Amino acid sequence: MSKHALLSASSSHRWLNCPPSARLGENYEDNSSDYAAEGTDAHELCEYKLKTALGIQAKDPTGNLADYCEDMEDCATGYAAYIIELLEAAKQTCADPVVLIEQRLDFSAYVPDGFGTGDCVIIADGTLHVIDYKHGQGVLVEAEDNPQMKLYALGALGLFDGIYDIEQVALTIYQPRRDNISTSVVAKETLYQWAQDFLKPTAELAYAGDGDFASGEWCRFCKAKNECRSRAEANLNLAKHDFKLPPLLQDEDVESILAQIDDLVAWASDIKDYALQAALSGKKWAGWKLVEGRSNRKYTDEQAVAETVASAGFDPYEHKLLGITAMEKTLGKPKFLSLLGDLVEKPAGKPTLVPATDKRPEITDTKHDFMEVN
Repeated sequence: MSKHALLSASSSHRWLNCPPSARLGENYEDNSSDYAAEGTDAHELCEYKLKTALGIQAKDPTGNLADYCEDMEDCATGYAAYIIELLEAAKQTCADPVVLIEQRLDFSAYVPDGFGTGDCVIIADGTLHVIDYKHGQGVLVEAEDNPQMKLYALGALGLFDGIYDIEQVALTIYQPRRDNISTSVVAKETLYQWAQDFLKPTAELAYAGDGDFASGEWCRFCKAKNECRSRAEANLNLAKHDFKLPPLLQDEDVESILAQIDDLVAWASDIKDYALQAALSGKKWAGWKLVEGRSNRKYTDEQAVAETVASAGFDPYEHKLLGITAMEKTLGKPKFLSLLGDLVEKPAGKPTLVPATDKRPEITDTKHDFMEVN
């Protein structure tokens, strides 16, 4: 069996919304990123920290982690502590809860050849806990109606439902670099109903390469996103507004554009990147050419520059206070808070327009709040 499932839990948000994208992606090579490598290191550290907290012997991986840093250490330590808290709570209602770490979870009863790896699963009477660690700080991940988490839960239920008296599943995203612990509780029977009515038939379409292409924010990690005609047609559909100036558009036109604008910007950026990479590989685009972009001057030998300037009687260095992020990394979070907690503030953010489904509270006095921000 391959290391990665065609219909993986991690990519389920995409193939559940766009079933044929799963097979289409097979035509492209896997390209790992620095962010993925950092996430892999963080997961390995989290596994070690959790095993140690549970009294399980494990080898310290820090010496082999390319992206290891104090921030990652703090994140992993916090993750392990959070799991221990959940475990202690489970012991209040269950005499023998089970903790599974980096557990292979099979959900092939609903998804052809479907399997994945759960970061942590706590099996206990009453509530089954599924916890997924997210090291990324770019995209906020929510547990509510999260298909990846629901697939992991189905895999865990397949192992333990019937052995334990499970009534509901608590799905938790632990995302420390976004200060985000998101939990959604789903009744077991509701999860089974979703699996039968929606997951299974959609997965069968995806596995066969059938169904309709559909573009949306789930295109972000699709291997075919640069060349997908469905995505192009959906974004080019904005041309129906004839690029009128905003005051000349009807309210419904503006609302329609707002709903698509983030996807449009992302798609345009992807097309530019794709065209550039193709040009660098020798592709000739009609009406376009490769040129050198702007660049800035730089020293060829900073040490030699410093010594030369100092010998001439000048100070070659600029002195300024470390930024908050750099200072926090230098001191470590606990010492940073104890020393500087009273000297740091977080001003109100600049007003931004978001969908009504966004969980942030709405600004009620727009004029006053905007003046305060500025």
